[in-house]
Amino acid sequence: MLLWKELALEVASYCCTSADRDLKTVTARYENEGDSFLTITLPNFGKDFERSLDRGTVERDLFAGFGWQAGLPRLFSGFLAQIFDRNTGVLLDVPNIEAIRAVRQLTLMFGKIDLPCSKERVRKALQGYVQCEKEVEVANSRLLGNPVDSEDFRRVSRLLFGSVLNEVQQKLLDGEYLPKHGPGATADYLVGNQKYGSDTWPIRLEPYFPFLENVVSSWNLMSMRDQLDGIDFLEPGRELPVRVITVPKTLKTPRIIAIEPTAMQYTQQAIMRLIVDAISGHPAMNRIVGFDDQEPNQLLAKEGSSSGELATLDLSEASDRVSIQHVKDLLYHHPYLFGAVMACRSSKAVIPELKNKTLQLRKFASMGSALTFPIEAMVFATCCYIGIERELRNQLEPGHYKWQGEMHGGTVHKFSRVVRVFGDDIIIPKEFVQSVVVTLETFGFKVNHAKSFWTGKFRESCGREYYAGEDVSLVRVRNVFPERLTDVDEIQSMVSLRNQLYLAGYWRTVNWLDSRIRKILKYFPTVLESSRVLGRVSFLGYEAERVESDNLQRPLVKGYVVKAKIPANKVREDRALTKCLLMLESRDKSSSSSTGVDEKHLERSGRPSHADIKLRWCSPF
Repeated sequence: MLLWKELALEVASYCCTSADRDLKTVTARYENEGDSFLTITLPNFGKDFERSLDRGTVERDLFAGFGWQAGLPRLFSGFLAQIFDRNTGVLLDVPNIEAIRAVRQLTLMFGKIDLPCSKERVRKALQGYVQCEKEVEVANSRLLGNPVDSEDFRRVSRLLFGSVLNEVQQKLLDGEYLPKHGPGATADYLVGNQKYGSDTWPIRLEPYFPFLENVVSSWNLMSMRDQLDGIDFLEPGRELPVRVITVPKTLKTPRIIAIEPTAMQYTQQAIMRLIVDAISGHPAMNRIVGFDDQEPNQLLAKEGSSSGELATLDLSEASDRVSIQHVKDLLYHHPYLFGAVMACRSSKAVIPELKNKTLQLRKFASMGSALTFPIEAMVFATCCYIGIERELRNQLEPGHYKWQGEMHGGTVHKFSRVVRVFGDDIIIPKEFVQSVVVTLETFGFKVNHAKSFWTGKFRESCGREYYAGEDVSLVRVRNVFPERLTDVDEIQSMVSLRNQLYLAGYWRTVNWLDSRIRKILKYFPTVLESSRVLGRVSFLGYEAERVESDNLQRPLVKGYVVKAKIPANKVREDRALTKCLLMLESRDKSSSSSTGVDEKHLERSGRPSHADIKLRWCSPF
């Protein structure tokens, strides 16, 4: 509340209004309702505010639970009156951009703080996961009963991705792929180097990823019999299911992910990298589908907010609604690739928090599979193009990716210029919104209308928000404040929050935060963003406190550095060579000559179990 108060007073001064009444209201409701007011109720206000910007008016079906005064909610009325007409609630011709940014900052800043949900909310989310599975099955049946939709999907996906999927399939056939163990948890509870010593292998992987070619480093080191000794080749009925868990997302609802078995995760990474590399290397496809760079989506969202010609769409439960049938149609013309994808797909899920309830999965995969992100992006892009075709009532021509006719001021725009998909963040021309939304829902997806924008001047995509071409993004509080020096995660989060607020121009609030941070960090130097030191970022640059030596003349500052301790975790001797060879191949495929590999990576590995803060003399940049 102290942080919120400081920020409210500061943004009020920027908008030439008073936040005194707002502060009294928020304080009173926080005392009565607790954290949920800041983390759930106020963010709901912020979402309704965004919906009002999109509608162009404040309407009574929004802002539930808040009092009204004339045509506006009473809370934040000093800010809202600079955006909407006080009596009618209609959006002003020239609203105050600073007031828009202020309302979003004050209402949404605690919406994604890392706090655990209540057991009731977790259980409700998991029950929703089960219900989603039933809805996917219904959508599958509907698609199977409508061959026209499947035919369109197969044709358009081939038009868009045929060449890149040909490349991926050929590399799989030629054995030109590189499996990889990810850093995350596994369903069989193996971590770090333990993954290289896994002694189970699903038998259905063998036709596409033979155990002896992908796990064993060399047949010459020992006999094939010795290599296979103790390996349990699992029939489908004995395979481990994915383990469904929840992780913090918002206090209102958790994020649901599925932890994959080691062997599945290992082979999924191989196909994922082939797909990502193939699409990234194709100029037109790289403009349509993004995997690593969010900036193109953000720039298009900015353009859409300014011109009004581009819409931003968001999907609910996006990855959980991609079905086996979608993937089958996507890869219809690439049967070997489809076989490999399905071979490394887990077919069952267990939910420990629902009394170990086990599901036979109809969805392709949940978040947690390495293939979820690239597959869903291609599926959503295909749906968008089908929607565009149906609006035009004309099929797209191979290799052109454009529509014929006078659009947008008489110019002909290529689709790769105005259609972009990054995960479930979708950008399309406004003219095709209704058709694309209907198409997405026809194929079993849910458009999140609360986070999709196309009628007003507000747009959001990939973590950035814009109004009329102006950036109105906010700074979010991600963690609770630390109380002592051992609260490493909280200290890092607080320093990051301080620096984000500084760069956003909230300098009064930053001064207050600095005083809080100094109570825990005795040394808090001014550094550049690239420095390892937990320090203050400044537009004036770093402040050196001493020079390392007369010869080097390297500037140094005294400050705290986070030191993460990687747990001891030795790789089995017969699998150590496998890890080293995979790392060498990965380095050869990388453009960078230096990999920064830990010299003791065969003795310790995995995500750090804990981190410490050490006081050091270090570089300020």
